[in-house]
Amino acid sequence: MRTRWSLILPIAGLILFAAVSYRSMDVNHHEEGAPTKYYWWSSLRLDSDPLNKNPKPASPCQDKKENCVQWELSYQWVQPGLLDKLLVVSALPAFLAGAAMVIGLSNLGIDEVLTFMVSMPILIFAWYYLVGWLIDRWSHKRKQAKRVQFKLT
Repeated sequence: MRTRWSLILPIAGLILFAAVSYRSMDVNHHEEGAPTKYYWWSSLRLDSDPLNKNPKPASPCQDKKENCVQWELSYQWVQPGLLDKLLVVSALPAFLAGAAMVIGLSNLGIDEVLTFMVSMPILIFAWYYLVGWLIDRWSHKRKQAKRVQFKLT
């Protein structure tokens, strides 16, 4: 029975994506009831309101005489792990296409988190399927060439 890389690689890519997404939940853990503008996927900052259509309302300060604005850091230092690096390097074309989609749609005001989380699994699956298909095709042609060479001798 031959190995079908066109099935194994896409599933492995989706599992890697899910693992990195699950690991990113720790970075995004905030106080309950505190809305955040940014979502961190590995070390990528995704903006949930790219055109700032829904700015945070000012809340009263503790002395209740003036309004205070809660703020959050727009940049944090997030060190990508080994799985993150492996996924991004092995699926670089998918991430470049995803980045183009996220940037293009964010200019229209569409949530970067939504765009990223919907498009990246599809792009990663397609990229790994293509790579697996090429490996399957190459190995099949190689086996056929060996058979022909064996018959000739």
